[in-house]
Amino acid sequence: MTTTTTPFAAIILAAGKGTRMKSDTHKVLHPIAGRAMLDHLLASVEELGPERLAVVVGAGREQIEAAVGARAATCLQEPQLGTGHAVAQAEAALAGFGGDVLVLYGDVPFVKAATMRAMLERLHGADSPAAVVLGFEPADPLAYGRVIADDDGRIVKMVEYKDADEGERATRLCNSGLIAARAGDLFALLAQVGNDNAQGEYYLPDIVNIAIAAGRTCAVIVAETPDEVAGINSRAELAVAEARWQAARRNRAMDEGATLIAPDTVFFSWDTQVGRDVTIEPNVFFGSGVAIADNVLIRANSHIEGARLASGVKVGPFARLRPGTVLEEGSFVGNFVEVKNAVLGEGAKASHLTYLGDATIGAGANIGAGTITCNYDGYFKHKTVIGERAFIGSNSALVAPVTIGADAIVAAGSTVSRDVAEGELRMVRAEQLVKPGWADRFHDAMKKKKAAEKK
Repeated sequence: MTTTTTPFAAIILAAGKGTRMKSDTHKVLHPIAGRAMLDHLLASVEELGPERLAVVVGAGREQIEAAVGARAATCLQEPQLGTGHAVAQAEAALAGFGGDVLVLYGDVPFVKAATMRAMLERLHGADSPAAVVLGFEPADPLAYGRVIADDDGRIVKMVEYKDADEGERATRLCNSGLIAARAGDLFALLAQVGNDNAQGEYYLPDIVNIAIAAGRTCAVIVAETPDEVAGINSRAELAVAEARWQAARRNRAMDEGATLIAPDTVFFSWDTQVGRDVTIEPNVFFGSGVAIADNVLIRANSHIEGARLASGVKVGPFARLRPGTVLEEGSFVGNFVEVKNAVLGEGAKASHLTYLGDATIGAGANIGAGTITCNYDGYFKHKTVIGERAFIGSNSALVAPVTIGADAIVAAGSTVSRDVAEGELRMVRAEQLVKPGWADRFHDAMKKKKAAEKK
């Protein structure tokens, strides 16, 4: 965490109804890469070490309050009378605070910490601006409000598109809505904002024109890309944001030394850690909590979440690793194997068609096809322990709690419900019944019966 030199507070606006999202979940809690929009934004703010943090809530306030917890104060905006009115609701939460204030939007989740820092630093420029606006330059400015500024970034005028003349509309510098100001200036200027407009609302950008009219300087800095300030208001925009985030994360993984055979088919979580010389084949999905060391191979169509993979591990194809999975160095989980809350020791392998839940598997152990750990009795989970170099034959059921000793062998087709000692062979099968010639007599009888039915 890198703190700013001057104490600052952040106000995040999240009071809107988000009707275009058509969801019972609050708009800013919809996830991108498995992490709520609001949490993406909070993480960037927290990089700078804010002294105070306030989230303005309205519709769906209970959801926001539960998601934020003790990380921030929440301030109710009811009724919702515009962005200026929303910011004013945070004044009490910032009582006694004399530092800088950043105003952000919960549905604009990808503003970088570096951009926020640049806004705060510009606030302390030699010309002491009353407010700093974050502008952006989209390929098509559409109907965004325009920022009219000189070559040094000092704002001459903020104008809504509908009120702009042809010359002003030709300006490509648009207003993102994000603003930085000193606390004293911010709330003093907000007190002067009126609602003489078509919507009868109080607009935050009006503080810039009010300050300029009073002879104060206001400044603009420009976002690195328009994507940084893109708002998310619908499911379609959420999908676009997800695609944009994933594309950037894939490029980062490759830049850091991973090979993605078909990058567009790999989906990362916000916290996925990927080492060097990792190869990821097509159609791999990562949930949260995955850490992958160097020299790992992940074959196609695997689903991995909450797992730690050590160096030299191989996974898949068609493997599922669930939370609590730990694959130690050189271990192998093959096709149609599911692992949950289990540790595979160094060099251990489960090559195919296996379920390993709530288990510890020793180094060098071999788990045969069709093996399952019967870990749930309908009420409680129980653990299976398999010792080093143990061999579990195909189609075995290990009824937990049970321990298989080191170097033990469980014969194929066994159901093991008692501990197996080290070096022991355990075979649990019904005695085979042999009736010579029975099958031949059966087939002859059935063929005659079928022939008779056709007559």
